[in-house]
Amino acid sequence: MMIEDQVLRSGWVVACKEEDVKEKPLQVIILGERAVLYRNEQGIHAFKDLCIHRGAALSLGCVKDGNLVCPYHGWHYDSEGKCTKIPQLPEGQNITSKAKIFKFGCKVAYGFVWVNLNNNNPDFFQYPEYNDSNFRNVLWGPQEVNANPPRIVENFLDVSHLAFVHEGYLGVQEKPEINDYKVHSEDGRIYTDEIIIYQPDPDGTGVAKDVLYTYEVLTPMTVRFTKREPENNTKMTILLTILPIEECKSIAYGILSFDYETGQTDEEIIEFQDMIFAQDKPIVENQKPEELPLDLQVELSLRFDRLSIAYRQYLKQLGVTLGVE
Repeated sequence: MMIEDQVLRSGWVVACKEEDVKEKPLQVIILGERAVLYRNEQGIHAFKDLCIHRGAALSLGCVKDGNLVCPYHGWHYDSEGKCTKIPQLPEGQNITSKAKIFKFGCKVAYGFVWVNLNNNNPDFFQYPEYNDSNFRNVLWGPQEVNANPPRIVENFLDVSHLAFVHEGYLGVQEKPEINDYKVHSEDGRIYTDEIIIYQPDPDGTGVAKDVLYTYEVLTPMTVRFTKREPENNTKMTILLTILPIEECKSIAYGILSFDYETGQTDEEIIEFQDMIFAQDKPIVENQKPEELPLDLQVELSLRFDRLSIAYRQYLKQLGVTLGVE
């Protein structure tokens, strides 16, 4: 069962963009679990989308005086999930301490809302570009994908498909070679050396050149890469993070960060990323098996697949079960 993957439940999972949580409560499905997000003066909060009284969806209710109000019988819950008002009781009567809804861990960071289903407050990964004034950050997504997160993540980490799936944009078939590179693992951090990639137009000038890619695994469902142009030492970083909804159904979000002037609007940057992702989608959605094989003998891997191998080993060591076998 997806909701029983304790590794993922114990980590931070992206739920939505911060701007998506408005005046009304918002329902989000996370690992098959129905969650409700709501905003008050104290910030954004996340709970199991289930009223303790009769199992109604709290996301169908409203926010009143900073409390989450159930649509069925009007019970009020505060930011900690404690019931503060039961309209059916005589005024002044004590409310049982059992009248409480389950609170999820909730954090706002990098323009997104993140939820921790086990509410155990784990460490949060770092994405320093977002708070660096030298970088321009553009939020991307949501993009729905009919695939499990490990397949989507591994596609993002796969450098050798760029010349074929993204030919003319991120590579060309005449120059598909991938130089030998190493994957490093230090204190739970997994990252690559710089990998040389030939691109037909990496900076919008129309001049083909080699660029340098570096990949890093941050969590089972959150990864990043940085593209550096050695001639002028400019950098672009993309963070990809996946929301697992149910088996073979996920939503991808991302951040695109630039330390140089792109000459494009946010909308144009998003449109280009949508186009690139649309090229990946049919590949990922049709891979078999749907589960990512952790047995390295099931699929043939070569030296340019070092990062993919390291990612699979990382999932196996953690004990992740969603979308892996």
